[in-house]
Amino acid sequence: MTTIALFGAGGKMGYRLSTNFRGSPYTIRHVEISEAGKERLKTGLGIDTLSVDEALAGAEVVILAVPDTHIGKVAAGIESKLAAGTMVIVLDAAAPFAGHLPKRLDLTYFVTHPCHPPIFNDETDMAAKKDFFGGVKAKQHFVSALMQGPEEDYAKGEKIAQIIWAPVMRSHRVTVEQMALLEPGLSETVCASLLVVMKEALDEVVARGVDRQAALDFLLGHMNVLGAVIFGETKGVFSDACNKAIEFGKPVLMRDDWKRVFEPEEIAASIQRIT
Repeated sequence: MTTIALFGAGGKMGYRLSTNFRGSPYTIRHVEISEAGKERLKTGLGIDTLSVDEALAGAEVVILAVPDTHIGKVAAGIESKLAAGTMVIVLDAAAPFAGHLPKRLDLTYFVTHPCHPPIFNDETDMAAKKDFFGGVKAKQHFVSALMQGPEEDYAKGEKIAQIIWAPVMRSHRVTVEQMALLEPGLSETVCASLLVVMKEALDEVVARGVDRQAALDFLLGHMNVLGAVIFGETKGVFSDACNKAIEFGKPVLMRDDWKRVFEPEEIAASIQRIT
């Protein structure tokens, strides 16, 4: 039975992992430094934590469920305690991409991240519909990368990831560089920014006299049908009026060179700011 040392086990992400690992075919050793996190694990899941040395002794896998800004410090602090061949799993590409993992070629580095439950889904249970983050009730896809290590370790890491993000649907293999394009590039720099603009647009029409609930219902409904057509979830075409509005609106809202956010130097700068 594979032994996993889970760092940050009582934190926001770590607690999710601690919950999902219950009943799994793995021996989990939980590490948590904060008293609040320790209490959360004890009262919520009946789990006692171990010291770093106790958790790492003989552990074959180490999961760093800690914030991006702490990955480098935590990894450096345990580097000398990791035996050759140990798999280190990180839950975001930022720190690995930025070079914050120890320069140890005898370690396996596996990076995995959730796609989160898709907008267009087949969930019928209300609890699953309300599980917007995923990893509890709603099914989701996930991406993974074998940053370094023997090829056979990818399957080992993917099996662990399937438990981390359960319930899951598709598993996608990408590189760390491609994962960085997906986040922060696609999901945060582009998607989150445009969604914030949409929220500001909602506030603007409300300020101009439209009832807020009416505006919200109108916007969310149109996001659903427009998104379904644009992303091919349903067959359909936009009206001439809609197409003309897009033709006018896009250059007003977007700079001509907006795709530069995906250039390597821009991705690197973005990751540097968050790590």
